[in-house]
Amino acid sequence: MKAAFRHLRLQQLERTLVPFLQAREVPRPAKGWIRAIREASGVTLLELATRMKGSLSLAAQFEKSEAEYRITLNSLKQVAGALGCDLVYALVPRQGTLHELAEHQAAEAATADVLAVEHTMALENQAVGGVKEKIQEEADRNLNRK
Repeated sequence: MKAAFRHLRLQQLERTLVPFLQAREVPRPAKGWIRAIREASGVTLLELATRMKGSLSLAAQFEKSEAEYRITLNSLKQVAGALGCDLVYALVPRQGTLHELAEHQAAEAATADVLAVEHTMALENQAVGGVKEKIQEEADRNLNRK
């Protein structure tokens, strides 16, 4: 991907993800969102099953699998619809921005590359030093070429 296009795409994604950044601070209910929303809205498990046109055991299984992080997005979307909700889905960086994440990943890759070359050169008595500067140069190249 050309560097200019990649930079533009990164900016667009960062703007798109702004509303989701606070969501990473919200703790998930211990027994999952499905059960919490179902109970808070006064819907019984049988009513949920009926709305989903499924069995009571299927509705219970969806609740259990969501609480255990094993539910598929398709199933979660189906249950959300039956509860009168929309599934909102996003991936957000654990810390900072997407740009910072990209920089960090480029720096990690550059560090591994430069240290490998420096090690090989040292074994051949040809090490030139300046490792930190080389890592920064390589990280900048990685950011601009991907």
